[in-house]
Amino acid sequence: MQETITSTRKIYKGRVIKLDVHEVRLPDGNLSKREIIQHPGAVAIVALDSQQNVLLVRQFRLAANKILYEIPAGTLEPGEAPDICAERELQEEAGHKPGKLESLGGFFVAPGYTTEYIHLFLATELIEAVLDGDDDEFIEAQSIPLTEALAMVERGEIVDGKSINGLLRVARRLKL
Repeated sequence: MQETITSTRKIYKGRVIKLDVHEVRLPDGNLSKREIIQHPGAVAIVALDSQQNVLLVRQFRLAANKILYEIPAGTLEPGEAPDICAERELQEEAGHKPGKLESLGGFFVAPGYTTEYIHLFLATELIEAVLDGDDDEFIEAQSIPLTEALAMVERGEIVDGKSINGLLRVARRLKL
């Protein structure tokens, strides 16, 4: 079932992503093309306080053309460990530092066309600790009961894949 790359054409290189078009040899010997977005990877954090409130952020997302509720997240810097990135992003986006940070695993966002892999974390024992965020991000952080965030998923008010994935993994872990 393996595909073999026979040639690559580099189409675009931006600040975060690169787009390549690969010609591949299929298992049956035929040739086809694959458009692949190269992404450095990211982290997403379910930040849960001692009362089981989760920190969500609201921000406008141009691709969705709407304001979305999401768990804090961010892109890995070159050579940056996912846990270090998670701690930084939680401080930048939600003004808290984790006293405890646990891996929840991870997932490929859309392996049909991107290499992006998101590392999920559960942050607990939260400590207020603000870092300046990115200049181009306008974010509002909110604390919402985890049960309400799960209800928001069910009602279609949280539609972001990483947020749904992270919240459901935590709910399962807590047997909610």
